[in-house]
Amino acid sequence: RVLLEAAAPLRVRALEVKARGGAATHWLEGRSVGVNALSSDYAAAETYLRRRQLLLRDTGETTTLPPGRHEFLFSFQLPPNLVTSFEGKHGSVRYCIKATLHRPWVPARRARKVFTVIEPVDINTPALLAPQAGAREKVARSWYCNRGLVSLSAKIDRKGYTPGEVIPVFAEIDNSSTRPVLPRAAVVQTQTFMARGARKQKRAVVASLAGEPVGPGQRALWQGRALRIPPVGPSILHCRVLHVDYALKVCVDIPGTSKLLLELPLVIGTIPLHPFGSRSSSVGSHASFLLDWRLGALLERPEAPPEYSEVVADTEVAALGQSPFPLPQDPEMSLEGPFFAYIQEFRYRPPPLYSEEDPNPPSGAMRPRCMTC
Repeated sequence: RVLLEAAAPLRVRALEVKARGGAATHWLEGRSVGVNALSSDYAAAETYLRRRQLLLRDTGETTTLPPGRHEFLFSFQLPPNLVTSFEGKHGSVRYCIKATLHRPWVPARRARKVFTVIEPVDINTPALLAPQAGAREKVARSWYCNRGLVSLSAKIDRKGYTPGEVIPVFAEIDNSSTRPVLPRAAVVQTQTFMARGARKQKRAVVASLAGEPVGPGQRALWQGRALRIPPVGPSILHCRVLHVDYALKVCVDIPGTSKLLLELPLVIGTIPLHPFGSRSSSVGSHASFLLDWRLGALLERPEAPPEYSEVVADTEVAALGQSPFPLPQDPEMSLEGPFFAYIQEFRYRPPPLYSEEDPNPPSGAMRPRCMTC
């Protein structure tokens, strides 16, 4: 809404509001050519929102507003694919509303209000629920001498997370060198700015943890070390002039040698993990994840019901002269049809109540057995 307060009658020609939004990048790069210093200017822009609405139309005649407070309501329909608002060192994504009041014979009065847009990033997709894993190894050297091999393997249960969640980090560090090493993990944000075919990147650590030193010839296991994601902006992946990416970096500091680094991609979303949506994929992947790393017991399975032969003797079945579960006469009937479902339902029902009367009396053709002989 636009509010106008006038202490005296106010003559107005027009009143308009505009909605603007887009991404822009800009930076300078200097280089030396002989004794001269040259600088290159890189800039790019992309527009996402451009709307205009007239609250008081200019008809060529002025409109006089009486003294007091005047309120003008307006609304804009935002496009569904807007990029998340962002502020960076070499670029930004901004949205704002601009109101302009045109009056005769005086300069126009302008007001500006910034608003924030959050792009929905749903992590409940198969690609973002898939586990991420990797392995690296490196030879520790010192003064051109081989000090042994250091290997690192790490895994997380999924790729997508939301701010406030905890990432359980599973890792194995095998130190076959002659020096102790120190494992660490961190969530790193990478801002990439693009213009005229050039790129400018800026990295920042948003969360980190450090493990205990691993001595020579020893091995260490991280069985779900907790790394909490702080309140950060979501990933920006669909902008042509800037990107915001995240990654989990697990590294091992080796004295005298460059660090051993393993990077697992992350996507920070805005829609958290649904407790029931995508349950089969998330539970299945988590179960296989634990089994692969041998970090949990096998999932407990329900005990199957007993077979019919274990409850009824073979002689009784032969006496009845027929199978307890006769197969259908139609040879084309599949066991996947309703008949199989009916049999399964019958077998899982509780046993009938006890009765003194035999529900299946012997036929008259059978000779009764003498109880005295």
